[in-house]
Amino acid sequence: MILSGQEIQRRLGGDIVIEGYDPARLNPNSYNLTLHDELMVYEEVVLDMAKPNRVRRLTIPEEGIVLSPNQLYLARTVERTTTHNLVPQIEGRSSIGRLGLFVHVTAGFGDVGFSGYWTLEMFAVQPVRIYAGVPICQIFYHEITGEITEYASKYQHNRDIQPSLLFEELRRGDEADPQMPLNFGMERPVGR
Repeated sequence: MILSGQEIQRRLGGDIVIEGYDPARLNPNSYNLTLHDELMVYEEVVLDMAKPNRVRRLTIPEEGIVLSPNQLYLARTVERTTTHNLVPQIEGRSSIGRLGLFVHVTAGFGDVGFSGYWTLEMFAVQPVRIYAGVPICQIFYHEITGEITEYASKYQHNRDIQPSLLFEELRRGDEADPQMPLNFGMERPVGR
């Protein structure tokens, strides 16, 4: 079952926390989350899932920024959410989809217990100008049955856009990272 807007509002401060909550963004069965003013793009020609990939940050200026087709842009929501006893999920708003902008490539489904900002994997079908602060996606909540084990993995309590950390799962033992570390402000020490 999906919670109604009134039920989302009723559970605020308990099972649902939305930091930066604005009642005007509450929908009949979802809540609109807004786009932060930073984007991240990968700098690698070929992405390697077994290694950290270099990234570059972009700031969305007041006049907006044009997203190009065939480029993945990572972004995040302004709002930080925490969910207990429910399964959160995000989807792009239909008005955004009608501009040919995908808000998440595959990662719209959250885990019970997730706490943090939502990283968006944005992809444009054709060039489209975007703006910081626009309601970009909607979060909705599923009820869950059975015993609950809350999410406690690598993206929990994030404070920023999160590039793929799949390499942490694929690293074997004390295998050294063959890439030279560069200080882009995004790297995480191995083992964290």
